[in-house]
Amino acid sequence: MIQNGLVLSLAGAALLLVGPLGTRAGMWSFTIGFLMLGLSVLLALVGASLALVAGVRTGRWALAAGGIVIGLAVVSVPSAVILSARDTPPIHDITTDPDNPPAFVAVLPLRTGSANPPEYVGGDVTAQQRSAYPDIQPLLLNIPAAEAFDRAVTAVRDLGWNVAASDREAGRVEAVDTTIWFGIKDDEVIRVREVSPGSTRIDVRSKSRVGASDLGRNAQRIRTLLDRLR
Repeated sequence: MIQNGLVLSLAGAALLLVGPLGTRAGMWSFTIGFLMLGLSVLLALVGASLALVAGVRTGRWALAAGGIVIGLAVVSVPSAVILSARDTPPIHDITTDPDNPPAFVAVLPLRTGSANPPEYVGGDVTAQQRSAYPDIQPLLLNIPAAEAFDRAVTAVRDLGWNVAASDREAGRVEAVDTTIWFGIKDDEVIRVREVSPGSTRIDVRSKSRVGASDLGRNAQRIRTLLDRLR
């Protein structure tokens, strides 16, 4: 039983790595990768439980401890992510201007076939954002629009996002950010508008291509960008 518990825990650890990495490499869809992640947790829980029971029955704690530790370690990874985002709403399209959100243009072909359409839904999504992320607001900078535009392009590149388009005349920067774990691609658009001579307003929108909830990822991405622009 100890060996079975250890094997199941190791199988869970393997799926924890293979599922997200396979999604990132394009070997299977996000849905398959997420299901593999769920299976990894189930295997790890069963493995840790078997190892614990076997340890109590046989007293062979040296081997049983391996199954327990590995199993609990596997379970802790997705659990930590879920707990850290337990207060986030089930939305995936965040913007500093819900009334007139910046529109995607250059990244539209890249979103072809994505589960989440590029349009901004509004309504309940806007209400949930305003309740959960009241700090996500437009940024006003006391600099000319041209300087603010250059600052936005630099900030995007410094953050490691892939610049999809930078249209100075339209005051629009579009980019793609790829998550580390699953390799999920989220799209961003930055709108730069001069509101008065020497004063510029910057609005940002970040939207996931897949998933009902972004676990707070898009809001944090916007905060990080705005902090750099300040």
